[in-house]
Amino acid sequence: MTSLNSLRSQQRGRLQKRTLSVLVIMQIIGTVGVGVAPSMGILLAGEITQNEAWAGLARTASTLGAALTGVPLGALAARRGRRFALTSGWWIAAAGSALLVLAAQRGLVLPLFIGLFLMGTGLAVSLQARFAATDLADPRRHGRSLALIVWVGTIGSVLGPNLAVPGRLITAATGLSLYASAFLIAAVCMAAAGLISFALLRPDPLLESQRDAAAPATGHRQPGAFAKMTAELRVNAAARYAVFAIVSAQIVMVAIMTMTPVHITHQGGSVEIVGLTISLHILGMYAFAPVVGQLTDRLGHRAAILIGLLILLVSLLLGAARPDGTGWIIASLILLGLGWSFINVAGSALFSSVVSAEARAASQGGVDALSNLCGATAAFAAGPLLAATNFPFLSILAIFALVPLAVLVVMRSPQLGAKA
Repeated sequence: MTSLNSLRSQQRGRLQKRTLSVLVIMQIIGTVGVGVAPSMGILLAGEITQNEAWAGLARTASTLGAALTGVPLGALAARRGRRFALTSGWWIAAAGSALLVLAAQRGLVLPLFIGLFLMGTGLAVSLQARFAATDLADPRRHGRSLALIVWVGTIGSVLGPNLAVPGRLITAATGLSLYASAFLIAAVCMAAAGLISFALLRPDPLLESQRDAAAPATGHRQPGAFAKMTAELRVNAAARYAVFAIVSAQIVMVAIMTMTPVHITHQGGSVEIVGLTISLHILGMYAFAPVVGQLTDRLGHRAAILIGLLILLVSLLLGAARPDGTGWIIASLILLGLGWSFINVAGSALFSSVVSAEARAASQGGVDALSNLCGATAAFAAGPLLAATNFPFLSILAIFALVPLAVLVVMRSPQLGAKA
């Protein structure tokens, strides 16, 4: 029996290495496309709509798309496995980006909204990929496995906001507008990511982990993602703690990040400065993820979340105190991404490790959907707030939004355990 268990452990380890390799390649290529929406998508929305209210709604469309597609993608993973869910998501996002080529070239409002909404599926897929990395991982390495997939997204996500550079070459060769060229590159990248998932993510890591755990077969009709997540949260204090941390960090990060390009352009900054700022922000979100994952596994989830809160506080204070300095705003956005990274990695790893096996995939989709829905709401509210007040006021408001999480971390119930 011992030798049989050892053989199974070795097979699981080999499969985990292969799964991580596929996820890494898929994530790098796919997130090139995902990274376009926070910068060029925002500017395109303002150019086409020429109306601050409509532009604000368009800017939230991709985040809303990520929120509303997170649930069906999680349910799809629970029924058909990660491979089917990830492939479908990438191809839907690619179709949305292709639609944005038309919107950008012709200045069409309806394709703009639909395209940004569908493109949000790419964000939902890239988020669920981090959970796929934990399906077969040793529980003691959940943080590191998850953080690896978060980290490799740095490469694509940093390149994405700067697609205006190769886009100019396509524009010169084809006559497409700069925005249309950038979204054409994004569509190709996300379609390729879906192809990689479809062809190489075999055997499916989630189905293998369910088989090992003797979990219920995925072909049966099951409750929805939100129903599973809600049932889990009723009885699981550590899961509630994790979800609250993830959602709080998402609200603050999305609200500030979404309005920063608008603030920079109001200050006279160029589209290249906007791209650089968002790229460095995304670098802060992902580049240090391996270190964050190791610290989470070593220090515990509570300590990592507390570090993230302190970094976010410094970021928001910078944004409030030095809104007119481009260098200070860039520094603030880098710290905003880093603080989010600590809280998101620690919260996601905690949730993945404490949620029950039969509810894991569907409830993970529910968590991402809830997080993105709250982020979309925050982004939509941030537009009118910025128009009515200013960037420092928005930063101070974000500080107050973090107070409940800070209280929860400091007053954490002992029943969550030392590592929670």
